[in-house]
Amino acid sequence: MSDTKIRTEMVEANGLSFETNMCGDGEKFALLLHGFPESNFSWRFQLPLLAELGYTVWAPNLRGYGGSSRPPKVADYNMLHLLDDVAGLIDAAKARGIEGPVTLMTHDWGGAIGWSFVLAEKRALERFVVMNLPHPTQFIKSVRGWAQLKRSWYIFFFQIPWLPEKLMTARGAKAIGDAFYNMAVDKTHFGPDVLAEYRKNALIPGAMRAMINYYRASFRHNPMKEIWEQPPIVKTPTLMLWGEEDVALGKELTYGTDDLVEDFTLRYLPNVSHWVQQETPKPVNAMLEAWLTGKPVPEAADICEGT
Repeated sequence: MSDTKIRTEMVEANGLSFETNMCGDGEKFALLLHGFPESNFSWRFQLPLLAELGYTVWAPNLRGYGGSSRPPKVADYNMLHLLDDVAGLIDAAKARGIEGPVTLMTHDWGGAIGWSFVLAEKRALERFVVMNLPHPTQFIKSVRGWAQLKRSWYIFFFQIPWLPEKLMTARGAKAIGDAFYNMAVDKTHFGPDVLAEYRKNALIPGAMRAMINYYRASFRHNPMKEIWEQPPIVKTPTLMLWGEEDVALGKELTYGTDDLVEDFTLRYLPNVSHWVQQETPKPVNAMLEAWLTGKPVPEAADICEGT
């Protein structure tokens, strides 16, 4: 049986160092990309599951987060650099002898990177999982409408110099903790210790600025604009999990994704917020296990209650 104890190591990739939570020692490789304002801690419920399913799992802190390298300029967070980070991490795993097929699992900003990585075909992937982040083409279409624009107000707020990071880190980064707790429908997995972990990460010198620089870089220049607007059909088998009570991204953003992905599976989780894999790990893990092992993926209503 694979070791399901989570350990942390530094991984050198794309000229940077990535603080990476690792689990398992299987032949297959899973790379997990977190969102904003999270960290690799957000995958704590999924790492042991994937290890049990025969994967070597890496969940890095993305550039700028936690103990990973923190380049100083806005341009350092351009999507092309982020894609090179993912490619570099996959190459680093292969250099360590992890030669098996690659699954990319993503959430939120990690999902934006993941979709772009898949569309650009930067490296061969066996499977792609995305949680609460739409296909970029669908987002571009919807953001032109008032409903999604209202939900995306924070993107414009983040373009202001220095003020967003000052407000987000005030009073011990209270706003960061509040973002998780207030948005979550079921707050069971967002107790004081969990909120303290995210607040601590946000208070690392320079971290909050780096985290917000993702939004600034994407707003100033989008090198993926052409491929997002005229995307190739995604050939990689894709699973999308979606918490329906996402206050930032409307459920309607998922509509039509099956026309853009050749092998597409979508499961909604009612009464679940944007923080889907943390808020309801039991149904999320049941869906992941079924899909990764080639079994029918259950609907949320078919999974026993409890997390």
